Amino acid sequence: VQLVESGGGLVQSGGSLRLSCAASGFTFNFYVMSWYRQAPGMERELVAAIYPAGYITEYADSVKGRFTISRDNAKNTVYLQMNSLEPEDTAVYYCGKTRQPNSYSAGIDAYDYWGQGTQVTVSS
Repeated sequence: VQLVESGGGLVQSGGSLRLSCAASGFTFNFYVMSWYRQAPGMERELVAAIYPAGYITEYADSVKGRFTISRDNAKNTVYLQMNSLEPEDTAVYYCGKTRQPNSYSAGIDAYDYWGQGTQVTVSS
C-alpha cells in the first residue's frame, strides 16, 4: 500500500490550495479515504472523509463550507479542495486509508496506512 500526497505549499489568508493523494496497492474503491491534519504540538485531527462511492462525506466543523473532499476511483486518487484558508489551517496534511472496507470512523486507530504528509502554511 502506498499513499502519496501532493499540492501543499504557502498561501496567504483567504487563498486556496488543492491537495491530492494518489493511492496504490489496494482496491481503492472499497475503502473510505480521509484527510487528517496535524499542527505542531497538536494531535492529528480529522479534516474530511469520503465513502467509497463518493456520495457520502464527513467534515470537521472547522472546515465545513470551506473545504471539499472528492475522489476519482478511476485514478485511485482522493482530493481536498481548500478555500478561504486561514492561518489556523496551517498543518501537515495526511491522507489515510481505513483498516476495514466500507467502514468509517473518525478515530485514528481505524486507519492502517498514511501518506508521508504535505505541509500547508497559511500566512496572515
